Amino acid sequence: MISSLRIAALCALAASPVLSAGARAELLSPWSSAGATSARLVAGAAEAGALTGGVEIRLAPGSKTYWRYPGDSGIPPHFDWNGSRNVGTIEVLWPAPVRFDDGGSASIGYKNDLVIPFRVTPREAGQPVELRLTLDFAICGKICQPASAVLTLDVPAEGAAPSPPALLAALASVPRAASLGAAGSPAIAVAELHKGADGTSIRVETQVGDAANADLFVEGPSEDWALPLPSRETGPDGRTTFVLPLDGVPKGADIASARLRFTLIDGARAIEVDSPLSVR
Repeated sequence: MISSLRIAALCALAASPVLSAGARAELLSPWSSAGATSARLVAGAAEAGALTGGVEIRLAPGSKTYWRYPGDSGIPPHFDWNGSRNVGTIEVLWPAPVRFDDGGSASIGYKNDLVIPFRVTPREAGQPVELRLTLDFAICGKICQPASAVLTLDVPAEGAAPSPPALLAALASVPRAASLGAAGSPAIAVAELHKGADGTSIRVETQVGDAANADLFVEGPSEDWALPLPSRETGPDGRTTFVLPLDGVPKGADIASARLRFTLIDGARAIEVDSPLSVR
């Protein structure tokens, strides 16, 4: 009887997902609460010598937070990794955002819970990484309030595999890098400085699958640029053109030679193009 019970217990342990080969418990920091909002660090798998991870943010129902470029109003999240160890570089990978109509102005960001992925290149390959993050961000419901989270997570050299589903979904929503003029959809065919009778504007011709819901965000080469959100025109050739007035350019900046970053959202697909404007 005792022997049978021992055999049954051993079989149960062998079948346990915690001990099964290749499985690993999720590697997460404790939640850091900021009012009705909370945040934590999530570790993912190692890829090509780098560690993947994410900042998971839970928002109160009806609240929003902002993208790296918040639009007409808002405060972008600020990541302070001071105190982290064995960190060479950390690249934040922003999921595709949405535009919000704020009644007379527009902002760019996220609603509902989200994960903002990042990629860590260790200073010493093959060694553990200690992440220390102070995250300052804004939460907006009926009013906007500042929030801050202090997060810590120690990650082994091999990371946490497999990556959590929420992190994988966030990574899949990060716009892919593309070239100006590339074929396919979504695509940006032309980005030009247009001088017309109504003044100078930026015109961006795109190819998208869902013209009614596609959107475009344009950023300058530094934070002192504040380009407006564009309006949308759909032509008979099926191309969707986004037009934005030449506002928000720093004094003395050469718009004709500056490299701009274009983020084109087309439903669940998104691309990012880094290019100067042509002139017409």
